[in-house]
Amino acid sequence: MVVVGDVMTDVITRMSGPLAPGSDSPAGIVLRPGGSAANTAAWLGHLGTPSVMVGAVGDDAFARHAERALRDHGVVPALAVRPGAASGACVVLVGADGERTMLPDAGANALLGPADIPREHLRAGGHLHLSGYALIREGSRPAAVAALAAATEAGMTTSVDPASAAPLAAMGARAFRDLARGAGLVLVTLDEAEVLCGTRDPGAVAADLLRDHAEVVVKRGRDGADWHGAEGARAHSPAVVPPAPVVDTTGAGDAFAAAFLCARRGGAGPEEALGRACALAADVVTRAGARPPG
Repeated sequence: MVVVGDVMTDVITRMSGPLAPGSDSPAGIVLRPGGSAANTAAWLGHLGTPSVMVGAVGDDAFARHAERALRDHGVVPALAVRPGAASGACVVLVGADGERTMLPDAGANALLGPADIPREHLRAGGHLHLSGYALIREGSRPAAVAALAAATEAGMTTSVDPASAAPLAAMGARAFRDLARGAGLVLVTLDEAEVLCGTRDPGAVAADLLRDHAEVVVKRGRDGADWHGAEGARAHSPAVVPPAPVVDTTGAGDAFAAAFLCARRGGAGPEEALGRACALAADVVTRAGARPPG
């Protein structure tokens, strides 16, 4: 499987209480490898699905650490180095309830170009997963479009994760949908669905997005997740209760995507794939960071 998108270093800041503007707010701070696409690739590798991670990094220590972290999970890094640019980084503010707010600096991620897409990894029978951040960022947008087109031409199946509601809204729903149209599968949260479709009603979201995609997954939080396909086909999985207290929701959606894609590629039906995805997402939120343990 080929994953295209962002590679980041997350500066995870667990707040002990509300921010005190103009003063100090004690926090616990750790560095973890991140990036929506890189997280998904790492989980794919952890789940036993060979994957290639396509992205762009700076010529710095963060890039070298990011590459090692991917290899540790069995991922083949295909990372274009952009000398003079810093590797992407993201400050992740995590509240007491585990909910996260992100302050990203795309860095070299915004410099991914069409020539960086490794055509030798695009083969019939394979799958390409695209992080929406690559489409949203103006600099990497041509590369993301080229990746989807090349994968389709090569006979691969494709999927897109819109990534995040706020930057999606800033880009504009129509612009994003025009670029993502034709991807076989789209996975959306209700927040992203509201931006793209103007509604949070799961059935209406699915009907709208099925005009552009063959399959739609709607992630509904505490109400689980739905899959919708052709001719009214659908499946549902209830949410899975986390096995421990929620610590950090960072990367739950990336793990969900990896588990769903891995299960489907392995022959599982939509309901079973949704169940595996919900279970992994529930496990991820019980520890800090967005990557597999180890």
